[in-house]
Amino acid sequence: NTDSPSYGGDMTELKSAVKAVRSVSETATVVLKDIVVDEIQLGLAKEAGADGILLMSAVLGPSLENFLDLATTIGLETIVECHTKAEAERALELMAPNILINNYDRITQTYYPNQAVQLAGLFPGSGGPIITLATGGIDTTDNMKRHLSVGYDAVVVGRATMGSPRAPEFIRAVRDRTLLPAELSAWGLEEVEFDPDGNVTTGP
Repeated sequence: NTDSPSYGGDMTELKSAVKAVRSVSETATVVLKDIVVDEIQLGLAKEAGADGILLMSAVLGPSLENFLDLATTIGLETIVECHTKAEAERALELMAPNILINNYDRITQTYYPNQAVQLAGLFPGSGGPIITLATGGIDTTDNMKRHLSVGYDAVVVGRATMGSPRAPEFIRAVRDRTLLPAELSAWGLEEVEFDPDGNVTTGP
């Protein structure tokens, strides 16, 4: 996170993060997270070696399309962060490849724990063609499973893994979770887990 006033990070730390990640993985993705308001920030992210950048729909408004186009032109992946239904529909209209639904409303600074779950029906379900992610207050394995069970491909977390003694448990739960297709999420089977062969099992 290079939002220095809020989190203390800067572009130097982004470059160090890219170097550290590349030393252990050639496929792991590094994404710049900041309040992006100027096109030069995309160029700085690319120059620092980032693979992608977070674009906040609530911040960019009508400029979102231009930022998506520019990021594609210079070879940056994008994650469009949305909170409201209108923002999510706009991201879909612009064919954003990766959409992040945040339970936290940055405008009102209010937390809505069910927001991402309620908006999950807008998307085609896990597995693409649009990669959907959920974030905001997802700091337990049960909450993580709840979001994945309605069709999200992944969750974005902070406190659940950063400095938490339960981080390994949380990561295993995300990695090893086998879910029913999102289309069956209304069948009341959200708590049922399956192994790769389709047998019911107990999860972490």
